[in-house]
This record gives sequence, C-alpha cells and structure tokens, in this order.
Amino acid sequence: MTEPLEAEQQANILAENISDGSLNAAKNIMLAMHPAEIADAIESLPPVRRSILWELIDTDVEGEILMEVGDEVRESLVRDMDMEELRAATDQLDLDDLADFVQSLPEKLTSDVIAGMDRQDRERLEQVLAFPEHSAGGLMNLDTITVRGDVTLDVVLRFLRRRGDLPRHTNRLWVTDRYGRYQGELSLRVLLTSHPDTLVSDVIVNNIEPLNALMSDHDVARAFEDFDLVSAPVIDDDNKLIGRITIDDVVDVIREEAEQSVLSMAGLNPEDDIFAPVLRSTRKRALWLGVNLLTALLASWVIAQFQGTLERLVTLAVLMSVVPSMGGIAGSQTLTLVIRGQALNQITKSNLRDLVTREVAIGLLNGIMWAVIVAALVWLWLGDMQIGLILGAALIFNLVAAAYAGAMLPILMKRFGVDPALAGGVALTTVTDTVGLVGFLGLATVFL
Repeated sequence: MTEPLEAEQQANILAENISDGSLNAAKNIMLAMHPAEIADAIESLPPVRRSILWELIDTDVEGEILMEVGDEVRESLVRDMDMEELRAATDQLDLDDLADFVQSLPEKLTSDVIAGMDRQDRERLEQVLAFPEHSAGGLMNLDTITVRGDVTLDVVLRFLRRRGDLPRHTNRLWVTDRYGRYQGELSLRVLLTSHPDTLVSDVIVNNIEPLNALMSDHDVARAFEDFDLVSAPVIDDDNKLIGRITIDDVVDVIREEAEQSVLSMAGLNPEDDIFAPVLRSTRKRALWLGVNLLTALLASWVIAQFQGTLERLVTLAVLMSVVPSMGGIAGSQTLTLVIRGQALNQITKSNLRDLVTREVAIGLLNGIMWAVIVAALVWLWLGDMQIGLILGAALIFNLVAAAYAGAMLPILMKRFGVDPALAGGVALTTVTDTVGLVGFLGLATVFL
C-alpha cells in the first residue's frame, strides 16, 4: 500500500500535470486533496495555469477554496465566474464564511449574490453584515443551540436527539432566559456525565464573559487564547445572545495578523497575489520605495554638511556606516518588542515610563560595551585612538537614541492612528541614520 503524498508533493505534481496537459491526472490528484491544499496550489501557479486548474475543480468545493485564497486571487477567479456558478459556490459556505466572501466581492456582484438567496438566508446574512468586518459580530455564526435554565438535563438530551445534528465545533450549549438574554453555558461534558434529573440552572457556568458584538477581532483572539476557548457566545448591548464564534475563525484572525505584521514592514499586504500583474505590483511598491528614498536622501544631506571634514579625514568615510548600522539593529530590537507588547495589550500608561527607562538603560550598557570594543579595534587597525574614542562616543549616543525612538515611535504612531508595523521601521531608520551620522561626524568636526 502506497503512503499518501505530502501536501507539497501533491502541489508540485499537480503543477507538473497542468504544465504537461495531463488534466485527468491533475483532477484525480485533487480528489485526495483538502480544499485548503488546493487553494495553496492555485496561488502557487501563474495566471494561465491557474485558470486551467480552476476549470477542473468540482463545484461542490469551489466556495471553500475561494475562502482559502487571498483577496487578489479570489477576485481574479470570481471575475470569470457567472452568477449561477457564484450562487452554487456560496451554497456550500457557512454563514460566517459567506459574510467574509460577499464582502470581498465587487459591490454589483455582492448585490446579485444576496438577491439570489432565499429570504431566511438573506436575513441571516444581512444580520452579520450589519457589523464591522473585523469585529466579533462580523466573525460570528448564527448557528447556536440555546436551552433554558429551568429544564432538566434529560429534557436537553431528548431535544438534542430530536434535533439529530450539532453545528461544527459545538462543545457547549448556551443558556438563555425566556427573552433570549445570555445567562451562561452548559458544557457537553457536564450534560453527558451529570444525573438526567439535574436542572440546567444547577450546573450552569458563567465565569467567562460573553463577547460583545462590537469587540475587535484582535480582542476576540486574545480572549480565545487567554481562556483556551473552542467556541464563545456573542451578545448585543442588551445582553441578548445573537451568535457564536468558533476556533476555526479565530485561527484565521491570528494567521492574518501575523502575516500582516511581517509583510507590512515592507509595505506589502498578505492578500497580495504573488503572480499579480507586473504594473499593478510595481505601482504598489513604488510608493514604499519612494518613502525609503526620502530617508536615504536625508542621510545623504546630513553627510554633505560635513563634506569638509570628510575631505580632510578619509578615515571617517571608512567608518561612517558603523554607527547608523549599530543603531538601526538596536532600535529594531526595541521596536519589535514594543509592537509585540502593543499587540498583546501589555503596554499601558502605568508601565510605559518603566519600559522606556529599561530600554534606554539596555541601550546605554550595550553602547558602552561596544564602544570600548570598537575603539580598541580602530586603534589596533588604524593606530588612531582619537578617532576610536569619537566613534565609541557616537555609538553610545546613537544606541541610547535608538532605544528611546524604538520604544516611543510605536506609542506615538498608535496615538495618531498610524500602523507601527507599517511605518515604524522607516521612521526608526530615519532617526538612527540621522542621529548616528550627526553624532559621529559632528564630534569629528569638533575634536579633529
């Protein structure tokens, strides 16, 4: 018996079959693949071969695959689908996934898809779409099972047997009063192991706060992490239960946040297609390159102000890059730490001063240590102790400045509504380059 192929091997063989025109073989391989694996294979193919593969996919899984690919890839696939195909694809999606899907469609297609749904499904979808996309309400699913607190566990069990099926990721039932107000939860473990004559109200648990529908998806993810949740109830401002969030949606939020943090530092978006048209990608990246060019020109302007000093002491030009480089590394360490602390809600007004003091102290101690090492190396290499001391002093000054900037820039950016992960690196580079060059060349001008 042959062992199943790994996902990467399947994707590689699938791509080879598409390139060779072996479409039947490609279709057979996809029968053994999960929709998420097919989505990865689609994203890894150039547009022409991607279209060929998409034509081979079974209609029953098109919706799931569309939910797994990035926005740009989804847009390119949907563009070639007619309305009947779109409706067939959306029929297979859970309500929370369907809400995400229609929000990513062009406005005209969104209206057409919603218009083609039956009244009950349309009303349920519009209830979810009424909330912001990145909120608990936007993440929730309306498929909830509620019970009353004044019935016995035996009644609940008979109700579940008659129902015959449970929504995915159901590990607990929600307890409400006669008006639909949330009262607590009943875990399936307790339901199955307690005496059937026990009242629900006697075993209800309410030690975890339900999630308000307007809570951000970031805070939702934190709640799932902190309390090890598989599912959680969502309530409105009147404490009425309106839906639930399950772990599969929270995993998507965590993954998207992680990708956003990494890619935004380069001005990229996790939803970008790696095979997007060249001109579109060029336009997107040009702005970020322009911003970096401005910071480089600023550093060059600073250097130009010390041209006379550099002409007299060529040695300074050889060593000039050391100070900004060390400051950039030290500052990025602090910047990354603070951005992570912000993401985890660990930084508050009460501990900000202690954090900045700590980072500046680390910058000072590192500056002193490496200043001694650098000064000794310059003295041994060039035989000039004075330049070594100037370089060391500039290094101390820049590492302290880098630590302070790395701690404060994310705080200030967040206060003014700017994403620190997106703009923090560029701003920090500007500070460390400018301060480092001014410090080193300024001291050299004064003392040499």
